[in-house]
Amino acid sequence: MRIHPWRSVASISALSLAAALLAGCATADPNAVADGTDSGASAEEFVLSPRIVEKVDSGEQLTIVVSAPNTSLAFAAPQRQGVERAAEELGVDARFIGPSDGSADGQINELRTLISQGQVDGIALSAVANDALKPVIAEAFDAGIPLIAYSTDNPGSKQQAFIGTDVAAGGALEATELGKVLQGKTGKVVTFSVAPEAAWSATRFDAFKEALPEGLEVMDPINTGNEPAQMFTAVQNAMAANPDAVAIASMDCCSFTAAAKWVDEFAQGEKPVVVGFDALQQTLDYIDKGVVSFAISQVPSELTYESVKMLRDYLQNDTPLADTTLDLVLVTKDNVDEITPEG
Repeated sequence: MRIHPWRSVASISALSLAAALLAGCATADPNAVADGTDSGASAEEFVLSPRIVEKVDSGEQLTIVVSAPNTSLAFAAPQRQGVERAAEELGVDARFIGPSDGSADGQINELRTLISQGQVDGIALSAVANDALKPVIAEAFDAGIPLIAYSTDNPGSKQQAFIGTDVAAGGALEATELGKVLQGKTGKVVTFSVAPEAAWSATRFDAFKEALPEGLEVMDPINTGNEPAQMFTAVQNAMAANPDAVAIASMDCCSFTAAAKWVDEFAQGEKPVVVGFDALQQTLDYIDKGVVSFAISQVPSELTYESVKMLRDYLQNDTPLADTTLDLVLVTKDNVDEITPEG
């Protein structure tokens, strides 16, 4: 029977390693791993569950789950498509799961059931809230179930790799490109997010704020929630309170389309520039129409596909788990016809 030690992230670039050291990862207590609040586990401490080893050796189909933070959002649809494609092409039982209400408790309870009942052989997780999910990540580690983070990194946890786009780089890119569109124009920028307190949103906004050109005054993201009518109302109220805003910047896919809808249908006079994330069909239509200046695509279907593939390759081919960064795609009117809609 094979015993699989945790494959350390040996292929991380020097830059990534330096960032980890600056974040304090190297100073973590190597023994402080029981409660899931410290990522100090050494490369030799992870041992693949004998149950999973037996499945691999017998050629039995593996079960890999991809846990999303909110399956009700439009952004979840292309992620689901990526998982379904992975199941079809990679010969594994790949499942897309996650809370439909975006609650940490829902995600925690679902994962704990799968882990405790031995129903899963690998997990890709995009955490609703990083700190809340750290204990569950530790439970998977202790149970010998490989777990990687996708889309949202969870440093300080016992995850074994991260695959995704650079969230901070996305925020900085949004700010830089917005500055180019405004061509030196100054004024107020209203920002929106479906979940401002979520790690991905906060990280993205901080980078956006830092990279915004001088002369632009940015507001903290207004929480729109994730229900369509609620999102539109939040945008409508915010813009009524800030009629002089020169731009709207969304931190996500869905407050983005709500903002674009408001600008398209209700904005009077000189309309604000609208920018945001993801290439939903509605967003592409707004770009083509000229309502939206640009979107930044994270190619979510590829992200979840590669997450499943990374876990499959680790289990079946002994391929080391390693941090992987996927490219962002800037979508403008110049290339919108070349972009595959997400969802």
